[in-house]
Amino acid sequence: MTDSLAALKARLARIKDLHAAAAVLDWDQETMMPSGSTEARARQTSTLQELAHELFTSDETGALLEIAVPGTEIEKDLVRVVTDDFRKARRIPADLVARFARETSLAREGWQAARQADEFDRFEPHLARIVDLCVERAEALGYKESRYDALIDEFEPGMTTAGITSVFGALRAELVPIVRAIAEANPEHQTTARVLRRHFPVDRQRVFAEKAMADIGYDFRCGRQDESSHPFTTSFSITDVRVTTRYEIHHFPSALFGSLHEAGHGMYEQGIDPELEGTPLADGTSLGMHESQSRFWENQVGRSRAFWDGRFPSLKDLFPAALQDQTAESFWRAVNHVAPSLIRVEADEVTYNLHIMLRFEIEKQLIGGTLKAKDVPEAWNALTTDFLGLTPPNDADGCLQDIHWSSGILGYFPTYALGNLMSAQLWNAATRDLGDLDELVRLGEFAPILGWMRKRVHRWGRRRTANEILQETTGGGLDAEPWLAYVRKKYGGLYGLEL
Repeated sequence: MTDSLAALKARLARIKDLHAAAAVLDWDQETMMPSGSTEARARQTSTLQELAHELFTSDETGALLEIAVPGTEIEKDLVRVVTDDFRKARRIPADLVARFARETSLAREGWQAARQADEFDRFEPHLARIVDLCVERAEALGYKESRYDALIDEFEPGMTTAGITSVFGALRAELVPIVRAIAEANPEHQTTARVLRRHFPVDRQRVFAEKAMADIGYDFRCGRQDESSHPFTTSFSITDVRVTTRYEIHHFPSALFGSLHEAGHGMYEQGIDPELEGTPLADGTSLGMHESQSRFWENQVGRSRAFWDGRFPSLKDLFPAALQDQTAESFWRAVNHVAPSLIRVEADEVTYNLHIMLRFEIEKQLIGGTLKAKDVPEAWNALTTDFLGLTPPNDADGCLQDIHWSSGILGYFPTYALGNLMSAQLWNAATRDLGDLDELVRLGEFAPILGWMRKRVHRWGRRRTANEILQETTGGGLDAEPWLAYVRKKYGGLYGLEL
């Protein structure tokens, strides 16, 4: 390694440490921080993010990039990715980074208070300022067609507003008839989910969820699970990846599927090549690919008949009173019950993408300037009625249900649906290479599946783009048809329909 490259890597490691320290503060704010600490935490986070940005965008970093002489393939990828990051970051003033970090730290507390009180007016000023800051960021980054493109590109590089609009339009046209057909199916199917609302003590839920997480491959030696108002994953290093969940005593799926979902994110971060540690390459290549991992383990694995054939007996032992009249098949049907609902994180996998499309439409309008923050509740309720046939009775179950906008991550939501599509493509590719995945899941043999993901997806970090990984692994780019085929087969069989 040349002296210039060693100096560059040392500088990048310091920057990575500053971002990790800020992430620790964010994690603490969501899990343990006392409510009276908000102002101090906002200042601390702002300081760290501003320092990291100034260090990265400095002339010294640019000079090191210019003279760096990479030797290995990893070093070549590092210089390429960091050069692109550097050019983009230089467009954003350090003052904007500091203001953004401070406002989002304050806004998270504002969102929590507004949601608990069901008072959107308490969050509206925060949202208005965050939208303004995102607009300022988009203008600084630049874009060709839509201002929203600049924000999407930060989470799903190469994707555009027009591209997502096209994908979502075609997907919605296929989904709406499927949802309608299921809703009109035999009424007895519509009662199966009631079992999930029985009494499930939290301590036993925790035992089952954490056992399932460990079995599929989440490494608790390099991570932990805590509770937060909204489940999330954060990585301080490849060897320290934290997740959270949310327990509800009368809604069993909330914690379990939230835990499997976040474990999928966590295993991605834990599976990155250790040689990338301390560099910007030690991260997921895109949020869509990240979501493919969480949705893969939550849905294709966790909601499969094979998973419950193998695990229902132990679940019944933990909750004998709640499940005495249930079988593996009846419980599998319950966790796959399809019905439009108000809460995204509790939505079934068929209607879930409609929730994402709703948020995509709201964000486009906010960033495009055609919708004001104060008018979000009205727009949200109208779109919920249009997309899902429901009207939220309050804002807590409507536009205040997600933490994302308070965290300033506009442009992120579309990646949830893109990840759904990718997850089905990866399942098919893994089946091609490993054989019957359902049989492995039924036997609890998850190591071959995780090993396949490590080799094909995780280890690359940001060395490969999402499109390159899909091309190399599946033989093609992003494609909605495998996911639609999966839904038609699974739910057609479950509901006795030709979908």
